[in-house]
Amino acid sequence: MMPQDALSVLISRLDFAWITTMHIINPPLTIGLAILLFLGEWQWVRTNDEKWYRIVRFFEKLFIVNFGAGVATGITMEMAFGILYGPFSQAAGPFFGQVLGYETITAFMYEAGFIGLMIFGWGKISRGMHLFATFNVALSSTLSAMWILDANSWMQTPTGVELKGGYFQITNWLAALFNPDVILGFPHMLVAAIELALCFVIAVSAWFVLTKKHLALFQRPLKYAVLALVVIAPLQIYLGDGLGLIVADDQPAALAAMEGHYNTYNPDGSVDTSWQVVGWPNAKGDDMAWSISIPHVLSLLETHTWNGKVEGLNSIPAKDRPPVVVPFYAFRVMAAAGGALLLFALWGLWLLLRGRLSPDRIAHNQLFLWAAILCGFLPYVGIWCGWWVREVGRQPWVVYGLMRTEQGVSHMSVTSAVLWLVGYIYFELIVWGSTWYFFAKVMRRGPDMDSPVVHGGNQHLGELEERHGDAPSYVRPL
Repeated sequence: MMPQDALSVLISRLDFAWITTMHIINPPLTIGLAILLFLGEWQWVRTNDEKWYRIVRFFEKLFIVNFGAGVATGITMEMAFGILYGPFSQAAGPFFGQVLGYETITAFMYEAGFIGLMIFGWGKISRGMHLFATFNVALSSTLSAMWILDANSWMQTPTGVELKGGYFQITNWLAALFNPDVILGFPHMLVAAIELALCFVIAVSAWFVLTKKHLALFQRPLKYAVLALVVIAPLQIYLGDGLGLIVADDQPAALAAMEGHYNTYNPDGSVDTSWQVVGWPNAKGDDMAWSISIPHVLSLLETHTWNGKVEGLNSIPAKDRPPVVVPFYAFRVMAAAGGALLLFALWGLWLLLRGRLSPDRIAHNQLFLWAAILCGFLPYVGIWCGWWVREVGRQPWVVYGLMRTEQGVSHMSVTSAVLWLVGYIYFELIVWGSTWYFFAKVMRRGPDMDSPVVHGGNQHLGELEERHGDAPSYVRPL
């Protein structure tokens, strides 16, 4: 029996879906871009090439904007757990709360200790110490993703716990932390973050090359990011395939919904394992009303055999089935985005091997540059859709197989639920709009090509004094 009105539950679910959808686009870019900033700064320290310094300082500004947006939307999401999912937060506290606490101590506070040095330490600390600070920002961001994905993966495949007296009691910490989903779920998300950052760098660099602004400077990150994407794009597809096998084993209902697969394969051949390219469920919800399918492909994808058994939705009780339309099409959009990025990377590699991405020829490849700008948005779409597949595919469970969503939602009136929804929409849109406003502002200003290159400590003081003469102390290094 539902503990509260079904409409209130629906609104609370839509509210949290909105909050997580708006938050999930910021942390992956923070994680991936922090890694790329470290690699770029390492190149500067290693080669003393001024171009690397200018590149790092420019993309660091975009990183700061995105980091601020991620913090703002992340705090909102933490609030939403208690407001919208109070019973779940209370019941899952023994595991979920502690994991988020580990994330705060070993990642968020760790990152806070070094991000100030990374942003404000230029010229005030040595090159090596600044590089160390940037490395720790990248490492702490990655640790944050690990803990968050561990908590979410536990909701997908809850191991090492048992529900007693309304609380999830830990029976095996190692089993809970290293649950089946997190083994590939975290690498899949980490690689997605790197892929997003690479495409972000490619898109920004392509825009400057296309507009013939600082062409020689931005040709370099574009070239190296394309080369890295040649490795990252197929790796992401490989990890996604492996994660799909885990979902097939541990969440057969989610897998069946993703694939629009209703009837389990029969040995007599009366039901095959065709892959539905597109389609739509019928009114009864027991099969596809229409579809375009390819025979045996579903078996090849999910079992790596010609006629492997893939459990269908009809073998699962109706009350335990997730919705079909959202995971079905979100999965296909995600896969299409991943495939498009792989094709784009191979296109870039072909141009690179033919010498057409050299500084004197890159601006002539206008079709490729426009495609590069478009590809900057595809990872966002892929991450959004992948998140929807995970969250909607887990329904009707908030903790798969143990706690239903309506049991974890807070008890509130429809009016209260609507007010929270409107408030969160308003706040998130302000953050989203501000983020892109400041992105555009940084892009319009472009890289700082005039300030002297810092050398660590006060080694650049002479350069500033030579440049500014007897400038007042507030413009000099501390």
